[in-house]
Amino acid sequence: MTVPGPLAIHLLGEPHVTSGGHRHPAPRGRKAWALLVYLLTTASAPSREWLAELLFSDANDPLNALSWNLSQLRRMLGPEAKISGGPVELRLPPGTFIDIRALTTGTWVQALGVPGLGRDLLEGMAFPSSPAFEAWLLAERRRLAAAGENALREAARAKLVAGDADRAVELAIRVVAASPLDEDAQELLIRAYAAGGDRAAAQRQRDSCVELFRRELGTDPGLAVLDAADPVPLPEPRELPPTTASVTVGLETGLAAMDAGAVDAAVVALRRAVAQAHQIDDPALQSKALLALGSALVHGVRGRDGEGAGILLEAIEVTGRLEGDKPVAQAHRELGYVELLRGRYDRAQRWLHAAVSLAGDDPAERAWAHAVYGVALTDIGRHTDALHELGEALRLARVANVGPVETWALAFIGRSHLLRRDLAPARQALVAALALARDLRWTAFIPFPESLLADVDLAEGNTDAAASAYEHAYALSLELGDPCWEGLAARGIGLVANRRGDAESALRWVTEARLRCVRLPDAWLWVEGYCLDALCALAIEHRRPAATQVAADLEALATRTGMRELVARAYLHRSRLGDRAAADAADVLAAEVDNPAVLRID
Repeated sequence: MTVPGPLAIHLLGEPHVTSGGHRHPAPRGRKAWALLVYLLTTASAPSREWLAELLFSDANDPLNALSWNLSQLRRMLGPEAKISGGPVELRLPPGTFIDIRALTTGTWVQALGVPGLGRDLLEGMAFPSSPAFEAWLLAERRRLAAAGENALREAARAKLVAGDADRAVELAIRVVAASPLDEDAQELLIRAYAAGGDRAAAQRQRDSCVELFRRELGTDPGLAVLDAADPVPLPEPRELPPTTASVTVGLETGLAAMDAGAVDAAVVALRRAVAQAHQIDDPALQSKALLALGSALVHGVRGRDGEGAGILLEAIEVTGRLEGDKPVAQAHRELGYVELLRGRYDRAQRWLHAAVSLAGDDPAERAWAHAVYGVALTDIGRHTDALHELGEALRLARVANVGPVETWALAFIGRSHLLRRDLAPARQALVAALALARDLRWTAFIPFPESLLADVDLAEGNTDAAASAYEHAYALSLELGDPCWEGLAARGIGLVANRRGDAESALRWVTEARLRCVRLPDAWLWVEGYCLDALCALAIEHRRPAATQVAADLEALATRTGMRELVARAYLHRSRLGDRAAADAADVLAAEVDNPAVLRID
């Protein structure tokens, strides 16, 4: 008797199910595949009525059509797969392979092994009789396409760190081909060419990128792209040979300079420390120096997240060669932070989950890991899970007396409550965050809770208080040169102008906010989505022709990144612009997020 192998469900490209290397008979019609994809992807178990309306509203008897398609799925998946009646829940046997999950939650090695990598979800299938499902499917297709690119990007970085520049070039070429206007991808490809010793190819790619950006965007790419073809010059060597003590002093000097805000001096000192640590062949010291330099580039030098991520990966690789279990939780957390900023949430969650696990009994590092994880979950609309993570971060921060983490956690707890329109707890958390940021003299963070607290004031009708806070936050953000905080505050100034009846100023300020918040390539993309949502609402309110394009921009950003709240908001705006099917689509998309206020227009 032949024992069948593990069940494998392939949904990218031509959908099919196999076990033991043999294909199972496919179901009749496309709707069974649509049903399977939705059950595997949706966050909660849907009711039979919901599924019948979503997929079979055109049938004479929608519930009967649903039952028939469920029976088709049972037949295709086999007896070990269980599908409950209502709510409908699919339980698969242990060890089942699902390609879309391998792509989004697996390692980059697992993602690259997905046979349908780079192909569409349910490729070639359309469902015109179910327009709300079609909208949901489009969002999933865009999210999974981006997930594939993100796995290729991570793989290319890993290969670069491992010294396999040729393979890094191959992978980076695929990322650039998919997203040619992505500065991070262009920088990665140029660095890969340079690392392989092909300076001419690196320079050609850089020049081609500059030409493309000027033609398509009317601007040059950032310095990280322009400098990527040329190796970073090492600091001038010291007269004496490096020692453990000299590297340690260099580290201390660089970190002290970072604390003092002297970023350029810090990076020079930390680059020297890294070079010296490699000279004396001390892996433990190399790991510390790489971690310090990578973190400095991520947090201190605008536009250098790509280089910083590569150095952090090297820190992890070096640490893996040490005897004993000495994980670098901070490096994982920083890499998760980089992915979070760029809206690559699947990869961010992998890094941050690992950071939480690796932090062990270090309450400060565990607090930071939980705190950043909470932000990622909020960005994708998982507010209950986010508040749990942020609450744990707050608890640990208070145990370890780590003021910055406490401030961060309070601010983002406030943001989550604000997005859900729970204004009283939002105010409580944001007032506490702002007070603590001022006590700590954490000036660089103050505009964030200040702008969000102004959002609460505006929602409660305290327009003058909101205006004053937004203006202070904006002025401070300009001094800091922080594009994210500039965008948040400028958005608020525009909303105040609208509340006071000045539509022209309102539209001008919020348009400026959208541009300001992404003027550097490593800005936090969620802020752009937040500004686009406000801009779309204003453009619709004042009947501006640009509203349709702004809604399309919001939809494209939100679907690609998986910001599910903002996907639902984009379809809500489309429905207000007269798209009849978009209202039903907004309801379906809103069901994917943990926010009862997501479809509210204030």
